[in-house]
Amino acid sequence: MVIGLLGTTLVAVAQVSVEVVLDQDQFLRDEALPVKVRVTNRSGQAIELGKDNEWLTFAVESLDGKVVTKLSPPDVTGEFKLESARVATRQVDLEPSYDLGEPGRYSVAATVKIKAWSEEVSSMPRAFQIVRGTKLWEQEFGVPGAAGTPDARKYILQQANYQKSLKLYLRVADVNDNVVYRVFPLGQLVSFSQPEAQIDKSSHLHVLFQTGARSFLFQVVSPDGNVVLRQTYDYADRRPALRADDEGRVFVAGGARRLAASDLPPSFTSDPSAPRSSPALPAMTNSPAEGRNKNDGKTRKK
Repeated sequence: MVIGLLGTTLVAVAQVSVEVVLDQDQFLRDEALPVKVRVTNRSGQAIELGKDNEWLTFAVESLDGKVVTKLSPPDVTGEFKLESARVATRQVDLEPSYDLGEPGRYSVAATVKIKAWSEEVSSMPRAFQIVRGTKLWEQEFGVPGAAGTPDARKYILQQANYQKSLKLYLRVADVNDNVVYRVFPLGQLVSFSQPEAQIDKSSHLHVLFQTGARSFLFQVVSPDGNVVLRQTYDYADRRPALRADDEGRVFVAGGARRLAASDLPPSFTSDPSAPRSSPALPAMTNSPAEGRNKNDGKTRKK
């Protein structure tokens, strides 16, 4: 009887598969590393997952012989029932949980524990690469601190090759690059372009860079690394360029504004009959913007 039950359990486990999915296989150092874990249930019965933080674990290894230190367990809690013949996907950012500060080749695999069956199902490892990028520009700036003394930070623009194209990245860190607030791509960059960057009186970063033969992207980023404005410009009578007035306000001079689906705030509404207009530049304040990276910078071990 025990053998029969064991055989039934093993067959059921074999009908549950786990897959690791990465939307990209190259990341800049300290960039968010979102990993999607896809669980497929073909066992003929529902399974319950996510009751604790142990149901989903990861194994991150270096393919270059480096030691990968686990800093903290990723938060994977969130109970759900996966019916038979259904697929569930859970996305987890592994960057805060592992020390991936050294450029190189790595792999990640996921293991799902099915508590009711006392069994585990693992995925095949998925390879990815951490790259350093090339620094194009950097500037220190200050933000109001809790004790009255401004916190010193810096913006860094970097470029990196990805699948035969260039991407422009922004890195927001403290002046010693020990605490990293955010690293993320601003967009595609043409090889002959030199991005323009200026910091306004509220310590917001304004970036203008060329994304195509006649197209430019303009973005405004808060000191915590949150994009508060994104606009597209085309080369018109003259090339668009960043300018600043006597009051420290930064704006785009020249070129022609083009409404785009990627605009922030959105330029288009769900109602096609609604009028389309250019959004006004949001008021810049000295208070930190709300968002994913507020006060969650981590200290990276040297």
